[in-house]
Amino acid sequence: MGPGGNIFQDVSESRADFGVKSANIEGRSCLRLCGSAGGRHGLASNSAVHDLLECPVCLGIMHPPIHQCPNGHTICVVCKSKVQNSCPICRQELGNIRCLALEKVAESIELPCKYHYLGCHEIFPYHSRIRHEENCKYRGYNCPYAGTECYVTGDIPFLVAHLKTDHNVDMHDGSTFNHRYVKPNPHEIENATWMLTIFNCFGYQFCLHFEAFHLGMAPVYMAFLRFMGDENDASKFSYSLEVGGNGRKLKWQGVPRSIRDSHKTVRDSLDGLIITRNIGLFFSGGDRKELKLKVAGRIWREQS
Repeated sequence: MGPGGNIFQDVSESRADFGVKSANIEGRSCLRLCGSAGGRHGLASNSAVHDLLECPVCLGIMHPPIHQCPNGHTICVVCKSKVQNSCPICRQELGNIRCLALEKVAESIELPCKYHYLGCHEIFPYHSRIRHEENCKYRGYNCPYAGTECYVTGDIPFLVAHLKTDHNVDMHDGSTFNHRYVKPNPHEIENATWMLTIFNCFGYQFCLHFEAFHLGMAPVYMAFLRFMGDENDASKFSYSLEVGGNGRKLKWQGVPRSIRDSHKTVRDSLDGLIITRNIGLFFSGGDRKELKLKVAGRIWREQS
């Protein structure tokens, strides 16, 4: 369970330990001089040009606009704003001097995708490279943990280990589940009340979210599933969620959303099982002073 507070108690009817080793995600860009315009497979070779185009602050490859101080020391445009207009080498004022010669060099080279260490083998001129990297299928994923601001990114094995180690999220094996969510005071709903559980099945990981928030003025509970992978793989699966009591039942069936879509995007689109507070209390039975919801679910692979 990954609590966003101590309001909910999650009682799972099955539990299994799931360990994934953290992935080592680091790498350094390499380049080559070339003049073609399309991306292609291969690995570029290191050269002295790498040192020429390396930003002294972030150590990344500089691309236009490239700025320089009066003494000729260069810096990338991103880091220029971070050093308060002072050259990190000689402390001279940077001003707005452009290094046009080095910009021409940068425009003449090809660079591998910066996600090459995650499996992308494409090589591009720098203009095409930037556009490619915005949608590269190998780019890192954002941490799906929604309880706090977490800016960790990485591949899926790395994120699974991160969720377990750093966020203490429960990991379960299996494609079916039954969870009970208990809230002692159901008349207090905060937007930060949420829970996260990870399920490992079919060789993938799925994030089950359950939370309470206000939909307009109405307090509601919502459960939904996200897929730890890209949209194409997510579309190969379906899931159902079911909650009920007193002889009544609510059921939701849908397709898990990729974690490329943020938690907020999925929640705000209401793409999941929505339970109003009054219905939730009706399902809970008793004197309506405690919320007791049992959410059953199933994940399955669609036939191709």
